[in-house]
Amino acid sequence: MSIETPCIKTCVIDPATGFCIGCGRTGNEIGAWMGMHPGQRREIMAMLPERLRTMTSRATRCVTPRRHRT
Repeated sequence: MSIETPCIKTCVIDPATGFCIGCGRTGNEIGAWMGMHPGQRREIMAMLPERLRTMTSRATRCVTPRRHRT
């Protein structure tokens, strides 16, 4: 039996949010994932799209254009 996971093998924790930039889980959630009840995993997975949207939105707002040297 396989365990459903949102992991896309891009495991980098964003220091500003504490969320993985690949799947949106926290480090604690990633570490505990295999021992969680399926219902707990589904609850977390339901929150992940919003977490990822929030990170993308925040990153877009924080980008500053580069100035070209003349």
